[in-house]
Amino acid sequence: MQISPNIVSTTASLNSNTVKTNFTEKLSKQEATEIRAKITENANAFALKSVNIQGSLVSKQVSIKEEYSDFQTFLSDIGYEGKPIAELSQEEAGALVAEDGFFGIEQTSERVANFVITGSGGDENRLRSGREGMLQGFKDAESMWGGTLPDISQKTMKAALELVDKEMNRLGFSILNQEA
Repeated sequence: MQISPNIVSTTASLNSNTVKTNFTEKLSKQEATEIRAKITENANAFALKSVNIQGSLVSKQVSIKEEYSDFQTFLSDIGYEGKPIAELSQEEAGALVAEDGFFGIEQTSERVANFVITGSGGDENRLRSGREGMLQGFKDAESMWGGTLPDISQKTMKAALELVDKEMNRLGFSILNQEA
């Protein structure tokens, strides 16, 4: 079973044929552990990339440190079809992070949360792993940034976590980690 942070659609159905749950496929304990680790890793990468894009646009730093082709692939995977980020004017960058912009709080938090929710297939452990990955990605972004991230990134991560928590609650899972 392959799980990847590269997304074709952020609105994929939880009942999609590409998502196998424990009810349709019997997994060994080792396979489940590997899947949980991969979900955590991918949620981390997705959150980190999303927050880094916002930070670059807000601070008007349009020089992206990642390999350009990988960055463009990521943007394409999340549905961004606009002008290359490095070619944006300050006004264009501002529009992208505005309230209704593609990289605004609402749309970005929905993409991050939907990535975790869809990837979990409704499995509690996978949701928790994805949530942990989001938090780690945010911490990694802060380390790369050299301190506290811009307000937009803080609000985006809070909104994404709230969406995952609401989904966990909707599915009847406690938001508190029972293992703690």
